[in-house]
Amino acid sequence: MWSRSSSCRILKQFCGSTSQVAKSGRWSRPITRLAALWGNGDFGRLGLGDLNSQSKPSFCPPSAFDHQNLRAIACGGAHTLFLTENGSVYAAGLNDFGQLGVSNSIDYATGPRQIAGLPKEIIQIAAGYHHSAAISADGELYLWGKNLNGQLGLGKKSENIVFTPTKVDCLNGITIRMVALGSEHSIAVTDNGEALSWGQGDSGRLGHGHNSSFLGFLKSSSEYTPRLIKSLEGVKVKFVAAGLLHTACIAENGSVFLFGERTLPSLGFSGRSKLTTPTIISNLPYSEEVACGAYHTCVITGIGDLYAWGSNDNGCLGIGCTDVFHLPERVEGPFLKSTVSKVSCGWKHTAAVSGGKVFTWGWGGSHGTFSEDGFSSGGQLGHGDDVDYISPSVVEFGRDLKAVSVSCGFNHTGAILETIN
Repeated sequence: MWSRSSSCRILKQFCGSTSQVAKSGRWSRPITRLAALWGNGDFGRLGLGDLNSQSKPSFCPPSAFDHQNLRAIACGGAHTLFLTENGSVYAAGLNDFGQLGVSNSIDYATGPRQIAGLPKEIIQIAAGYHHSAAISADGELYLWGKNLNGQLGLGKKSENIVFTPTKVDCLNGITIRMVALGSEHSIAVTDNGEALSWGQGDSGRLGHGHNSSFLGFLKSSSEYTPRLIKSLEGVKVKFVAAGLLHTACIAENGSVFLFGERTLPSLGFSGRSKLTTPTIISNLPYSEEVACGAYHTCVITGIGDLYAWGSNDNGCLGIGCTDVFHLPERVEGPFLKSTVSKVSCGWKHTAAVSGGKVFTWGWGGSHGTFSEDGFSSGGQLGHGDDVDYISPSVVEFGRDLKAVSVSCGFNHTGAILETIN
């Protein structure tokens, strides 16, 4: 067990324990990477060994990962995945649907547990609301957790809850390059740039359009195995993101496609409330990365500008107000001085990496869904309080560290940081 009060000691030990090596005639420490987490601590989702919420960043001890450097972090609904440099995956938090991938005998884990059921080196991880995914070095896709709507892609006869990582056998011979998980659905990209989606399909979030029988009755919208998004045939996809009820793709030519719930009113299409097939967002510059929250979307352009649009609850768009924005709006503030390299969206909060620093904004946690008797279970912005921020604000880590990536869960946040030699 460990606590936030030991974070400074842990960080000092971690950064000071690496031996010095010669590099270009100078002595320097090897780069070390570690995880910092903050926000709601229920069910141990922060991986800090307890159930306490943290309004400022706390560091996972290196011993939790067998002293391996960390490559990536993925925050889900109430769980977190960690990927180490050697391709091992660890998980912490809630396990009510097997999303930890470790055992069906535990309800939650307060500290990271290694997922032993992954047989190969893993190069990418993803966390949805109640399910998880991993991609191996040779492009095989593994999923586990909640499967009530086919979001694991294992077929209609598979179990509703899968407690251990399971390979998606129907993709044998197909190399998966990227996967993203939403609340009840999943989307992946092959090495050929084809987009596949599966899981709960209502709201149009799978991009397959309406499926009606010849009598006019709506068929089940769920897809239980990965299905090619036909309207994207001929479009080479390079990046995907999944939110609560919508999905986004970026093509190699920099075009952004969107589909799902609450995607149309904000874009002014025919007064309808959803897109059931991918539609291009024509008023965006060449784009590199996209992130989906509950009802908001963020895009990083090729020159590092950040755009946001959609619902602006609690200021999650970061544009200095809480007004809904119908079209992509550039997020300025600190990003006028330094470009944005990474972005992630939670339920109603957002985080970005710019200039090696983490910035957060949106819902801070006060008066939230899980507050009881005046106690806030939030703090997901990492600023030492639980209030909302309507503009990007830097997260302080207490020493010189460079942010590599950031991930927003429902109401917690994690980042991978490296030491500055």
